[in-house]
Amino acid sequence: MKQRVMKIGNSLGVTVPADFVKAVGIRPGDTVEVKKRVDQNQLVYKFFGIQQLLIASDILRGTKKKPKKNLK
Repeated sequence: MKQRVMKIGNSLGVTVPADFVKAVGIRPGDTVEVKKRVDQNQLVYKFFGIQQLLIASDILRGTKKKPKKNLK
């Protein structure tokens, strides 16, 4: 999943996709821990007080399974 970086005041920000917010129950004001992994060019966000969500490998690849059609 790719997100654009946007200007927010004097800072930069990235939005959290709505489907992820709904799936894990993130709310405004929730705490998030940000870890830098400079050697890997990564920022890791850890949200607290949310339900755990297992992410299927097809979601990580950005593909969606097509719903099966009823053969009635």
